[in-house]
Amino acid sequence: MAFVDELEFAGRAGNGGDGVVRWLHLKGKEYSGPAGGNGGNGGDIYIRAVRDLNLLARYRGEKSFQAQNGAPGESSNRNGRRGDDLTIDLPIGSLVRNTNTGEVYDLTVEGQTELVLKGGRGGAGNAVFKSSVNRTPQESTPGQAGESADFKVELRIIADAGLIGLPNAGKTSLLNALTKAAGKVAPYAFTTLDPNLGALYGFVIADIPGLIEGASAGKGLGSKFLRHIARTRLLIHCVSLEPALPGLGRSPDVFADYHTVRKEIEQFEGGILAKKPEIIVFTKSDTREKKDIDELMEHVRSHSPGLDVYSVSILEDESVDKLRQIIIDHVRNAAESG
Repeated sequence: MAFVDELEFAGRAGNGGDGVVRWLHLKGKEYSGPAGGNGGNGGDIYIRAVRDLNLLARYRGEKSFQAQNGAPGESSNRNGRRGDDLTIDLPIGSLVRNTNTGEVYDLTVEGQTELVLKGGRGGAGNAVFKSSVNRTPQESTPGQAGESADFKVELRIIADAGLIGLPNAGKTSLLNALTKAAGKVAPYAFTTLDPNLGALYGFVIADIPGLIEGASAGKGLGSKFLRHIARTRLLIHCVSLEPALPGLGRSPDVFADYHTVRKEIEQFEGGILAKKPEIIVFTKSDTREKKDIDELMEHVRSHSPGLDVYSVSILEDESVDKLRQIIIDHVRNAAESG
């Protein structure tokens, strides 16, 4: 099933049931007074956060959602049945926008439930209109229409750390090595199209599809995937040490590769991502001499004081184990600092 992180749908709460005109029938007295009941209220529509990132894919064929209408009133002053509410389950991290009103609902906690559309009130039966001067009221009122609106859902993955970088920077391979995830990798050049997730001792790491120059302006996969790192505590910026290959967007200068992605991060939504804690991880370190790697890391540190830089090869268990602990420590520090 293809990963879906955007959804548009129309919602309509239930209409209220109509009030009715009815009469009480007693033995020997055919018309004993008004007895028309009120209509039932229409059902409301709620959205609820659940722990299922693939949930939006199930709604691809759904264009609209509607709560149940209230039932009309009945005789003997019986009110109509209330319409059933409708709850739409959405993945944690969903940003739901009512495009009619502009109201936004941010589902960040499992089980969080928000009322988005209110059902219509049921109409009044003729018993309501009885008075000392109106003993046989013929009036009743129809039920009110339920609220309706169009909605747009954007999923923003909630993860403790996000792996970012140019296409073919080794993000998915690193995720697999760190967490035993099963993201697709291959011995040829391609880029991940959907985010992958892995668990590292209770922390969630997301492999964000490769970014290219101009992504913040919508080029390539564009800001569609930049938003997935908006909620991460830590950015793990992967820069490949492998020699540049034609057509992959990487330059012979790995420092230039870093700044290509960094520029897109700084330009996304007013720079909200640029404020996040970040570490650089040089991947595929087995393709370079250790002396060259040390010089490169020193070059980065001299130009970006305070920026933590590491190197790793998924072929070396020791370097992977070391990076695991480094990531855990950085995530914990980011969580403690808020």
